Amino acid sequence: MPYTATPTALPEVLVLEPKAYGDARGWFFESYNRRDFATATGIDVEFVQDNHSRSALGVLRGLHYQIRHPQGKLVRVVAGRVWDVAVDLRRSSPRFGQWAGVELSAENRRQLWIPPGFAHGFLSLSEGAEFLYKTTDYWFAEHERSLLWNDPRLGIAWPLQGLQPALAAKDAAAPALERAECFD
Repeated sequence: MPYTATPTALPEVLVLEPKAYGDARGWFFESYNRRDFATATGIDVEFVQDNHSRSALGVLRGLHYQIRHPQGKLVRVVAGRVWDVAVDLRRSSPRFGQWAGVELSAENRRQLWIPPGFAHGFLSLSEGAEFLYKTTDYWFAEHERSLLWNDPRLGIAWPLQGLQPALAAKDAAAPALERAECFD
């Protein structure tokens, strides 16, 4: 199996660990294969868009989601490292408002599957963290929402280590969970 899938504290959010093949020349791994992803996760999805961002140390992006056209995301880091977080925004879920976080890095090659119905964000823990993600639906500006990254109700343990996170204006002004538009 090219990679294994392990549930996080939110069972629908999965950590994927690819098998790398290395020798004295370097290494190789298959970062995505639809058939193997479906076998490892039990999920067969079609990705329609790939995104790539670069963030300086302390940049916090998120927590983002689309209220209409919700996106599933398969995320990974190809340079540096980030703390990646998913928050369950499905009101019908027994885990509504709960979060899971995992460190993703170029070194550990881990990926995270975040299904539709979850907010997503990450904090860059290194200079020049490069973040790639595949999405199951296109981006629609009019449907994008942000959830307050430091909402006490969520209690996300961001590893800030004394950093003041650099935020986009929309993320700094995002509503807390109690006022956020959520999924049924």
